[in-house]
Amino acid sequence: MSAPQWKIEGRGWPNAGASRFVEAGGVKWHVQVMGSGPVVLLLHGTGAATHSWRDLAPLLAEGGLTVVAPDLPGHGFSSAMARATPVGVATALAALTAALELPPGLIVGHSAGAAVALTMVQHKLAAPRAIVSLGGALLPFPGLAGKLFPAMARWLFVNPLMPELFAMRARVPGEIASFLHRSTGSRIDPQGLMFYERLLRTSGHIGGALALMAHWNLEALEQALPAIDIPVLLAHGARDSTIPPATSRTVAARLPLAELAILPNLGHLAHEEDPGGHARLILDFADGAGSGNAGP
Repeated sequence: MSAPQWKIEGRGWPNAGASRFVEAGGVKWHVQVMGSGPVVLLLHGTGAATHSWRDLAPLLAEGGLTVVAPDLPGHGFSSAMARATPVGVATALAALTAALELPPGLIVGHSAGAAVALTMVQHKLAAPRAIVSLGGALLPFPGLAGKLFPAMARWLFVNPLMPELFAMRARVPGEIASFLHRSTGSRIDPQGLMFYERLLRTSGHIGGALALMAHWNLEALEQALPAIDIPVLLAHGARDSTIPPATSRTVAARLPLAELAILPNLGHLAHEEDPGGHARLILDFADGAGSGNAGP
């Protein structure tokens, strides 16, 4: 599979001046670090990369936080890992933050990244004062889908032709714009769309997304939710067509210290549609939770 190349797909990458490459936990990470103050770890969702935070990350840095934003394993410009389970990814991220000497006081996760954030706390791989879940994919797929979806992703992942076929499809003009709007309910700016197109036209990035989906198992996390006793803000776009807002409502009822915010007129990529609003939401929540004024 052909992975994205920093010198090709990374040309003009958002916030490239903050980019660095770090080896930790068996992964060669592309990670962006900016700002000063308490540390916030930003974890993107499946199929995305650091470009997903292109507008939000600088606003959080300007708001007095040190932002640490990695490409997850097999995504963007980070290398893949053998078994990208939620626990495996969480463990590798703990090694990354240790190597950077930047333990997070706040973790913000989008979609699958939110599940990884909670997994880090569940397994005591991080000790943040609070978590923000943006459109979090936090529950197992219900019923038969919970068994069929990972099995199908595994089949697609082990078939060497499938990532390339997906990448070929992504090269059709207009396909990515249509797919993103149809699957997320969001409309993002042309720059963001361009970076999604660059990544999704490479079979390596698609393979990384399939690997994460193939090893996706959240049953243990679901059982652990009542024991996660730190403040968690669950923000969810009302028009999210990827993860229904009902997921965040259900999870909020199971967490001891949860706040729920349903965001009108926004989809699954809500933080890309309204970065300013999300920056205010996150900074206010961080201050209230004690993770915006002092380090961990």
